[in-house]
Amino acid sequence: MKKRYRIKKNSEIDAIFKKKVVKGDSYFAIYQSEDPANEHFRFALSIGRRYGGAVERNLAKRRIRMIIQEMKDEIIAKSNFVIVIKPSAIDLSFAEMQSKLQALLKKSKLTEKEHE
Repeated sequence: MKKRYRIKKNSEIDAIFKKKVVKGDSYFAIYQSEDPANEHFRFALSIGRRYGGAVERNLAKRRIRMIIQEMKDEIIAKSNFVIVIKPSAIDLSFAEMQSKLQALLKKSKLTEKEHE
């Protein structure tokens, strides 16, 4: 996933959290906002220490980035979002993680298929 798709500044992430537009399930939560100036979507990942050690946290982040990369053509261009990975997601396989995240992106109306 190219770095231009990522949100790195804490001020931008905090602004998304303050909007309080959130959808979630027991594994993930997605905070979102819209930025009409964007030419493509941008996202950030948040994972707490309760998830596990650094190896487990990095594996989860790599998996999520791969899922987002596979779905990048379906995600709406003007959106910014933060995916919060909850500790219960540690038991999910890649395929389960992918299906749960795709369902949550559709539920939060971040995919174009939902808008048609």
